[in-house]
Amino acid sequence: MSRVFDHDDFAGHEQILHCRDPATGLKAIIAIHNTNRGPALGGCRMWPYASEADALGDVLRLSRGMTYKSAMANLDLGGGKAVIIGDPRTDKTEALLRSFGSFLQGLGGRFIVAEDSGTTVADIKIIAEQSDYVAGVADETTADGTLRSGDPSPATAQGVFVGIRAAVKQRLDRDDLEGLRFAVQGVGNVGYRLAGLLHENGARLWVTDLSDDQIERAVDEFDAQAVGPEEIFALDVDVFSPCALGGAINDRMLTQLRAAVVAGAANNQLTQERHGGDLMNRGILYAPDYVINAGGIIDISLELSGFDRDELVRRLDGIYDTLMEVFERAGNEQRPTAVIADHIAEERFSKQR
Repeated sequence: MSRVFDHDDFAGHEQILHCRDPATGLKAIIAIHNTNRGPALGGCRMWPYASEADALGDVLRLSRGMTYKSAMANLDLGGGKAVIIGDPRTDKTEALLRSFGSFLQGLGGRFIVAEDSGTTVADIKIIAEQSDYVAGVADETTADGTLRSGDPSPATAQGVFVGIRAAVKQRLDRDDLEGLRFAVQGVGNVGYRLAGLLHENGARLWVTDLSDDQIERAVDEFDAQAVGPEEIFALDVDVFSPCALGGAINDRMLTQLRAAVVAGAANNQLTQERHGGDLMNRGILYAPDYVINAGGIIDISLELSGFDRDELVRRLDGIYDTLMEVFERAGNEQRPTAVIADHIAEERFSKQR
């Protein structure tokens, strides 16, 4: 029996490509989940996975999530993801990235790649030397008139902030964040920017990260309180905001969680589907991850069609209304928000273009 088709995380994926190049050390997997709405768009992650099985599970979950994310954002795009197995600090080379670009080019545009954990805009530009199918590399004018090169992190953080406002309105009946307590797990590119937005709006912050430097930066700049990775779940806060890797919501964490809202930037926050129901049963409002963190893909999609800052702002603000629709339907039907979001997305991407 196939190790792919029988995999727990296989979800009707259209194509799985294993890429190997002994000359450069490249070992990568590209997963295309669904292209009904358009070509698959997703990041290229580089990570020192403990095994190829772990890499396969990750790329299957992430690519599926991109399909749902694009559908909920009403984009004419499908979902895909790529993972390169290796430590980005020591194993990444220009030759390896170009080799990956050659495999990407061979897909003929079915998959368009952007940056992700372990890769940068500069890396994607190297991949672009071998492939026409990259995104998130164009210079864009920011709100203050400066230029930035491709990085979708600001848009992702802004979208998550908008979504947090929706969740706080729904669960706490608050239109502002003044004095609310936030536990932010992960203050990398997106988490750091999100923490800054929360701080600017009067929130009190507790933060953790695997990097001491990242924690120190948030403490210094946002008057945050530093806590250990194992302490962040049990804090008496209003909102728990997972902004690191996936799987933050699991059985052990649920026994400790005291927040009224879970809303953050991480992908695949629920370790298992049933954890969405567990949150609901405990009276904790969950903002489905691929709805609230869609700002990055919205940003990149606009680059493909011709970047328009006003349109970006409009679409990011639309995350608020999308989440409120999910929350309202979940309340009316007494079903987990994650289930409701899945159903809405599936209605959108199951129809052929």
